[in-house]
Amino acid sequence: MSSSALDDEPQHTAPPSRDPAPGLSKMGRAAWISLLVLLGAELMDMIDQSVVLTALPAIQESTGAGPDAVQWMTTGYSLPIAMGLITGGRLGDLCGRRRLLMVGTVVFTVASVLCGVAAGPGVLIAARALQGLGAAVMIPQILATLHVTFEGKNRSKVFGLYGAIMSLANVLGPVMGGLLTEADMFGLSWRPIFLVNVPVGLAVLLLGRRFIPESTARKADRPDLTGMLLSAVAIVLIVFPLSEGHLHHWPLWCFALLAAGLAVLGVFLRQQHRKQNDAPLVALSLFRGRQFSGGMAAQLMHGMLCGLFFMTWTLYLQRGLGMSPLQAALGFVLLSLGELAGATIAAKSAGRFARRLPQAGTLIALAAIAAYGVQIHTDGADLTLLGMTAPVVLIGFGLGMVGGPLADMSLAKVPHQDAGSASGLFNTVMHLGIALGTALTALVFFATTGGTGDAALNRVAFGTVLWWVGGLLALKWALMFCLPKRADTPAG
Repeated sequence: MSSSALDDEPQHTAPPSRDPAPGLSKMGRAAWISLLVLLGAELMDMIDQSVVLTALPAIQESTGAGPDAVQWMTTGYSLPIAMGLITGGRLGDLCGRRRLLMVGTVVFTVASVLCGVAAGPGVLIAARALQGLGAAVMIPQILATLHVTFEGKNRSKVFGLYGAIMSLANVLGPVMGGLLTEADMFGLSWRPIFLVNVPVGLAVLLLGRRFIPESTARKADRPDLTGMLLSAVAIVLIVFPLSEGHLHHWPLWCFALLAAGLAVLGVFLRQQHRKQNDAPLVALSLFRGRQFSGGMAAQLMHGMLCGLFFMTWTLYLQRGLGMSPLQAALGFVLLSLGELAGATIAAKSAGRFARRLPQAGTLIALAAIAAYGVQIHTDGADLTLLGMTAPVVLIGFGLGMVGGPLADMSLAKVPHQDAGSASGLFNTVMHLGIALGTALTALVFFATTGGTGDAALNRVAFGTVLWWVGGLLALKWALMFCLPKRADTPAG
């Protein structure tokens, strides 16, 4: 941990350290604790994005929620996050990143309690929306604080651990949701999936206030309220129809909202261009560097393939191969074990391979996807979980090598005063990509299955999905040529 990474944040008073690349094992106790607190907050949010999925049948039975209400239990969480990430990131730059992390954690923890005690679907949906708002304030501060606090090899290893946490959350969410609901602790059924956030949130608050260094932009300008409003409206008008369109068979209002969203986005960009010298919400100069813009485009491709692959893979395992929900969850465990192994290699490399490491991971995932497609075509209905272990683990392994290094190199040259804004943009692009990938399922999966449970149709449809996922991986690999070729490329 180094205060030289915070030279534009005068309130940070930790002793200065000019060593740019000490080993991670040489980090002090306070640095380790602050890192664990930040990663714990990230894990809490990532788990809550998926923990509800395996508990939805129990929630529906307990609350009497209809199909639309069940859908809003996930959309009601993700939409406020997408809407508020850019604003939350910029507010962290202006008001203090640790302060905004604490505020977001308080809102998230209180909302988790409200989710846990909700008696009906309306209260639960409202509490999930409040959770999303808390996460939108909390999430950008994590990447931004990592960016301005750690340097050299420490920085690369820390971002590698960040990628490992994201991989771990992919499996912990659905598995925790199923186990806690099945355990029926104290007769609470599904409610512990939300109440478990309370001790984690309290730990983040108590330890974060003590160990996370405060950081702000060099000059605390007034927030760009007009830009915040325009960006929020544009994101909602774009993400909402992308998330809901396939459920309603793409009615005309979906395309009308998309057109309106693109129009508002154009107004927002013009407004931001005029304010570039007057504390804008987004520093458009960030996009002049191909390292940031290329990294953002690669992150968009990553979000799209995640939104397309994971939903359709679950349906393929259960409908196409007749697996139980527990067996399907074991499939996700295999994938995540591979992701953890890939993320561990990324963390240990300390960034010395630069873009070659995430590009190699992308090619490994692409080759594994191709092998999986051949296996699906050859074995058909006879394919077992054991039989698909090798390609599934390799898919996860390749993807695990990408997440941390991509975030590290995309943000490496971002000025510290724009760290929160850039972090908010980076996370927003991921959520937008997931929404686009989810929308693609209607074109490349449900168009074949017709929404039926026919096993043969589901297998054919998933085979088509793998072609699209392979194409997105190839595009992501090409976009990563915008990232630095050598590890000694100056950052920041």
